[in-house]
Amino acid sequence: MRSPLDDTALDTVFREARTHYGFHAQPLDEAILRRLYDLLKWGPTSMNSQPARYVFVVSEEGKSRLLPALSAGNRDKAHQAGAIVIVAVDSRFYEHMPRLFPSSPNARERFAENPDKASDTAWRNATLQGAYLIVAARMLGLDVGPMSGFDNAMVDDEFFPDGRYKSNFLVNLGVGDPSSERPRGERLAFDEVAEVI
Repeated sequence: MRSPLDDTALDTVFREARTHYGFHAQPLDEAILRRLYDLLKWGPTSMNSQPARYVFVVSEEGKSRLLPALSAGNRDKAHQAGAIVIVAVDSRFYEHMPRLFPSSPNARERFAENPDKASDTAWRNATLQGAYLIVAARMLGLDVGPMSGFDNAMVDDEFFPDGRYKSNFLVNLGVGDPSSERPRGERLAFDEVAEVI
């Protein structure tokens, strides 16, 4: 077993990290977004499937395409964020399986021939990858604000018109405005949610 991370790292990622509801209008350059991806890509997925796809919306033109799909309460904070990440799911992720999971030479066909299994695998693992994005962003000093309040069909029509990718959720990234933080919500205790058998 490796040594645990120190308390500073644990505080940064979990204990003191907060969801941000407002951001300073500070742009993020592509280098930090590439660094973010180069970290989050190492998070495990089943059979190394890696079904998540990401659109980093940073330009005013891109935001003008995305903001109409957001609920009214999410538009201002998204507009202020340095980037809004559309975390999407690739419905044909399995096309990459021969390269990503060569130890199972028939993995591509197994998913291609079983659409329900492919869909379950894609959504489960893309959601995991979205969580890795949040953790990696915090590790790199970025503030985050994940969001669900948007019209998936509008986002998909605008950004993924061929239908292969489907939006899962959004994540605002940038320099958070501390005044936007809300009182921290209570967390459920171990004994309320877990058992050891």
